[in-house]
Amino acid sequence: MGKSPAVELEVEDRVVRISNPDRVYFPARGETKLDLANYYLSVGDGIVRALRERPCMLHRFPEGVAGEKVHQKRVPHGAPPWLRTVRVHFPRYNRHADELCVTHIADVIWAVQMSTVEFHPWNSRAADTEKPDEWRIDLDPGETCTFDRVRRVALVVQEVLAELGATGFPKTSGSKGLHIYVRIKPDYGFQDVRKAALAFAHEVERRAPDDVETTWWRKDRDPSLVFVDYNQNTRDRTIASAYSVRGFPEATVSTPIRWDEIPDVEPREFTIATVPKRYAELGDLHAGIDDAVWSIEPLLEWAARDELEVPDEQ
Repeated sequence: MGKSPAVELEVEDRVVRISNPDRVYFPARGETKLDLANYYLSVGDGIVRALRERPCMLHRFPEGVAGEKVHQKRVPHGAPPWLRTVRVHFPRYNRHADELCVTHIADVIWAVQMSTVEFHPWNSRAADTEKPDEWRIDLDPGETCTFDRVRRVALVVQEVLAELGATGFPKTSGSKGLHIYVRIKPDYGFQDVRKAALAFAHEVERRAPDDVETTWWRKDRDPSLVFVDYNQNTRDRTIASAYSVRGFPEATVSTPIRWDEIPDVEPREFTIATVPKRYAELGDLHAGIDDAVWSIEPLLEWAARDELEVPDEQ
């Protein structure tokens, strides 16, 4: 069978060409590369808000998600002139990369043309890539952990955040866990944000010792518990953004949810086939995140009180 002819999509004031639009990317239901582009258009404001002005690593699947996955940091030569990039430095290797820096929904659709399925942004922005403005709470279930346990831990997280006066914005991971994002003042570097995240994780563990652990090494963790993964706040550590499709045959989506949905939420129900309707009805549930900025100073005080340190991964 020959390749399907390319199509051109009008994306606001820009045009993006999609080659091989009929290539099946998600075998469970047969969604194609063009279906993926149309999904991202349907949640345009939400995905741009999640990625805006952040260095972004792309998870590309040139043959669809049944094929090889390519982790791409550098924007390739030949990108359109309107595409913005941000240069980031990697001290461990003394190298740099010019990564995608989304400011327009056409940037996202261009990435889909480049076979991108997943978008993994930094938790800092182009204005100062060394000062995170997003604290990420990753509830990572062990191999035998039930999702009911993840739900219980999420509600403990909500309780602790409320006591701190911080506003958390939950979402499904698109896989087995839940993420909660908190917008923070960009006053500290990655190690301090990670230390604050560790102090918070310890507090959640204290309140839910039968459900949570914070053990550093995966091999030492109880696979039936939830790991509150503070390491996701490490420099250059990224996770799938809100509204990012995941590289699974079912085309699941990392989807913003309300706190009151957590007791009954079923993450597998959020896919590129179902999220557009939800988005049209509810809008972007993370729309207020940039207006809910919080300081991590109380968590750094907890870390000092508990004499917590995190190893330098750079």
